[in-house]
Amino acid sequence: MVIKNVELETVCGITSTLPENILPEVAFSGKSNVGKSSLINGLMNRKSLARTSSQPGKTQTINFYNINNAMYLVDLPGYGYAKAPEKEKFKWGKMIERYLHQSKQLKAVFLLIDIRHDPSANDKTMYDWIVYQGYEPVIIATKLDKLKKSQVKKHVDAIRMGLSLTPGTKIFPYSSTTKQGRDEIWEYIDSLVL
Repeated sequence: MVIKNVELETVCGITSTLPENILPEVAFSGKSNVGKSSLINGLMNRKSLARTSSQPGKTQTINFYNINNAMYLVDLPGYGYAKAPEKEKFKWGKMIERYLHQSKQLKAVFLLIDIRHDPSANDKTMYDWIVYQGYEPVIIATKLDKLKKSQVKKHVDAIRMGLSLTPGTKIFPYSSTTKQGRDEIWEYIDSLVL
């Protein structure tokens, strides 16, 4: 997709009413420090539309980015962030659950995993939870530039095993530094929304 126009259109907090969009949506979920904002900025060809921070857990709302008036990229709150109070985390979880149940336009949920490490217990829980909500998560393995080329397959296999992925589950290795993987991710998104 050629990005002509991007706008942060709707920001939903814990008590907000979710928008009833008529355009297709793809959502992004991931641990608080996995590089979700960097990925979203990379996909949108913007430097800082999604706020990146050295402090994990910055995204505490569901953010709807309108792309070319053709679709939405939906940024979900990060999980596994230790400093947020449990009560707060529970509310975020409920908010995400409400979104996954209510959106009539959601075409895919992308789950971001740091390619350098085996999936954490939080990653596994989130993967299983998204499946339980009725979606087949697509994995984006972030921080690709931190590995040597020869290590990539081994780490992708470790993600497959660690999450017990069903055969055929897509994994897209991605680097926000080099943008490697960006075109493949867009190609896949285009196949869902166009």
